[in-house]
Amino acid sequence: MSVASTRQSLPRSRDRLLMRGSGPRVSPFCLGATRDARTVLAAYEAGINFFFLSGDLHWPLYEATRRGIAELLASKKARREDIVVCVASYLDEPLFSVLQFQEVIDSVPGLERVDVLVAGAVSKEHGFLPRVHALARARSGGHVGSRAIGASFHQRPYALLAANANLLDISFVRYNTGHPGARQDLFPFLHPHRTGLVFNFKSTMSYVSPRRCQELGLREGLHWLPSVPDYYRFALSRPQLDGLLISPSTPEEVESLLAALDKGPLRPQEEEYMISLATAAHGAHRVMGW
Repeated sequence: MSVASTRQSLPRSRDRLLMRGSGPRVSPFCLGATRDARTVLAAYEAGINFFFLSGDLHWPLYEATRRGIAELLASKKARREDIVVCVASYLDEPLFSVLQFQEVIDSVPGLERVDVLVAGAVSKEHGFLPRVHALARARSGGHVGSRAIGASFHQRPYALLAANANLLDISFVRYNTGHPGARQDLFPFLHPHRTGLVFNFKSTMSYVSPRRCQELGLREGLHWLPSVPDYYRFALSRPQLDGLLISPSTPEEVESLLAALDKGPLRPQEEEYMISLATAAHGAHRVMGW
């Protein structure tokens, strides 16, 4: 089974989505890792109020994001209540996950709390339900100032269970041109009246560079060579996805992404072309022409 793209327009950066109940209102775009701390301010000024940080082995990847959030708060251009910060902990032992959240708070001057506690890469093998229940207890107990809980999934059956059972305020799933399986086993089965948000991550994981396109015999002017923002459009064209975790490296890349939204969602044939392009880049099939 597959789900056709039915979205008529793409979300905008100044839109706000309500996490269930009295949860925070967040933009449809959540800024994660970046190479330039200035990207955080550029994203905020463009209307993005949602930021993602991570602990554990991912700590170095988020150095610029942590610094950027600290600079944003210090600049007085944003009050702490104006932004929503989620933090992922990848510790399998639920009792220690709060320690990583506190570590992030201590590392970012002015942060004071974590708004959304996220269990990273949850699965059956890594304590799916115990980790979710531990976050729920931390939220209800007021630990590190949390208002909502979420999880990122590499196994779609658990994402489907968590979303449809309303266990989480937000679920992060992976869907991109090289990994489009969610069209068959996740999107068709998501309950339309679920209370939690579903965001995508790794949208640009299967990006095919212009050089690789050349190696495949594709030429600008004769073929469509999708840009990085087109990969975000690919994911967001699916109406079952409420938003995206994005990782622009510079302020200029934020501008490029948001400008690309004016093009609207992809047509079904464009989606299939991009999937075929990703497949061809890995040497399995020839790109279909159109």
